[in-house]
Amino acid sequence: VQSDYARGYVGDTIQSFDGVTVGRSLYETRSAAELKTEALEKAKQADVVIFIGGLNKSNYQDSEGHDRNQYELPYGQNELIEALVAVNPRLVYVNISGNAVAMPWINKVPAVAQGWFLGSEAGKAIASVLFGEANPSGKLPFTWYANLNQCGAHATGSYPGTWRDGHQIIDEEYKEDIFVGYRWTDKQKVRPTFAFGHGLSYTTFEIGKAVADKKTMTADEKISFTVKVKNTGSRAGAEVVQLYINDVKSSLPRPVKELKTFQKVYLQPGESKDVTLTIDKSALSFYDDRVGEWVAEPGEFKALIGNASDHISTSVSFKVAN
Repeated sequence: VQSDYARGYVGDTIQSFDGVTVGRSLYETRSAAELKTEALEKAKQADVVIFIGGLNKSNYQDSEGHDRNQYELPYGQNELIEALVAVNPRLVYVNISGNAVAMPWINKVPAVAQGWFLGSEAGKAIASVLFGEANPSGKLPFTWYANLNQCGAHATGSYPGTWRDGHQIIDEEYKEDIFVGYRWTDKQKVRPTFAFGHGLSYTTFEIGKAVADKKTMTADEKISFTVKVKNTGSRAGAEVVQLYINDVKSSLPRPVKELKTFQKVYLQPGESKDVTLTIDKSALSFYDDRVGEWVAEPGEFKALIGNASDHISTSVSFKVAN
């Protein structure tokens, strides 16, 4: 494999740390327009374009002591990605960040990989996934909103809170209540860029019909749900089977579903395994502020099983007895 590199864009124009201030770059004198032109020319000649972008440790990005000042990618990266994919649609975007960013071009870019902040071996780790040496099986630990209006804290006007001069502190009010993350997008019926629990693989999996070991459980019992998972692709890989609970009728407002347990299963091509997920009363409980304690109300519940919060493959109903 032969690779070529182009910087593509200018990062921070001023960077200060520990009393030392530098300009745009100690090693770069070209303008932003020149860098973009070079990147586009090389992209036209390439079989595949790999764009490494995202955030960095600058103030007001992924840094300690500051909130981010925007949800969009900084330094004109979105505009550059749009220009690159226009001249070469075979583009892979690798996002380096600790959290989500806006991706207005997501329907034009055929492949996206989340690179996080992986440390000194990041290059090798990312390359092993991109070139197929490793088969990814990670799942998102948060909801990747398409825009900030999909986030409850912004949609309700809770963020950034109220500053109290006398206490030198910001009061934060969770106006979205318990509906945080995927609980909010479920309630509002909005579609994020990537759902909580989302994650792809170089192989494919099929989750079969769920079977419960009992139809009714008491408060001191456990209940188990078993599904057959099959690797339907041509590569060995791992899938994360996720169990969400839906409280069909509650005395207080409850989320559409909540993750209660999960299990990763490793499968060879064509291999199937039974996966059993077990919960107890605590998975069905919620904090009732009327009585000041956790309660599990009797009634009907649904176990929802899939490989992401927006991809439920099977469900089974059960009851909790008095």
